[in-house]
Amino acid sequence: MRATILMSPGRIELQTVADPRLHEDTDAVVRVVASCICGSDLWPYRGLNGEQPTAQQIGHEFVGIVEEVGAGVRNVAPGDFVIGPFMYSDNTCAFCRRGVHTSCVNGGGYEGCQSELVRVPQADGTLVTVPGEVPESLVPHLLTLSDVFPTGHHAAVSAGVREGSTVAVVGDGAVGLSAVLAAKRLGAAAVVAMSRHADRQALAREFGADAIVETRGKEGAAEVREILDGIGADCVLECVGTDASMKQAFMATRPGGTVGYVGVPHGVSIDPRPIFARNIGLAGGVAPVRNYLDALLPAVLDGSIQPGKVFDLTLPLDQVAEGYRAMDERRATKVLLTP
Repeated sequence: MRATILMSPGRIELQTVADPRLHEDTDAVVRVVASCICGSDLWPYRGLNGEQPTAQQIGHEFVGIVEEVGAGVRNVAPGDFVIGPFMYSDNTCAFCRRGVHTSCVNGGGYEGCQSELVRVPQADGTLVTVPGEVPESLVPHLLTLSDVFPTGHHAAVSAGVREGSTVAVVGDGAVGLSAVLAAKRLGAAAVVAMSRHADRQALAREFGADAIVETRGKEGAAEVREILDGIGADCVLECVGTDASMKQAFMATRPGGTVGYVGVPHGVSIDPRPIFARNIGLAGGVAPVRNYLDALLPAVLDGSIQPGKVFDLTLPLDQVAEGYRAMDERRATKVLLTP
């Protein structure tokens, strides 16, 4: 099969590698219908993850059709259209039962999903079947359920967004835009999106943002406070992962509010004293996608949300290197890859 390989920082190649095979009775092999490039893929692409092995497969978001299953698999069958959460899990262990599937004792990550085939361990616990015929127009929206939309949702849930909440979103990438949509879906009364890019501002407004703030730092926080009752946001959703974005999130939060963070932290340093003095909570982390899919899939299927609008560039797999360049250079918000 063809698979995307990160050869070294800044160098992506599509190579022919061995087809994945069933290793365990609990495995499945899925033919990829669509995959995509995640903002977190840009960290190793930019060489910002420290020491890392070279020539590694990359990618963790996909939807596809089951080709083969192990003898112990009961919940999915060849021919099923499935969503693959970005980490696999058995959906039965003590952590899974508590909704933290990303800490599953039998879980882990894939070898790489920007490819033609993927081996899925713990297939019964991991894969979610989409019922009926799946029209091509629905595929981008379903693909977001493998990671990006549930990650935005996790930021909102972690921050405690509910009916009537005031919300600020730090980050206007695909996760930040998803967080805007998630906050509105959960009943937020007012959502402020922090964005400097006109195209992303437009999608944020389409997803439900009530106001846009372009400035940063203390001035940006002052704007958020002015918009939100003069006190700041009940819930701030941090969707970047840098030291500056985390500081911005705390500055935009009202006393007694909560920051929900899902940006993969890089170089973040938190002084607890200011947030202690203001009674600000911090919650979040890696999104347990499988925990959310039973609730989010129906909303995609009935059209009440269309999170796939975050994809603004679609490329065939053999142009995956251009997809990485486009996202790295901010010419694209999120890239969808077809076989």
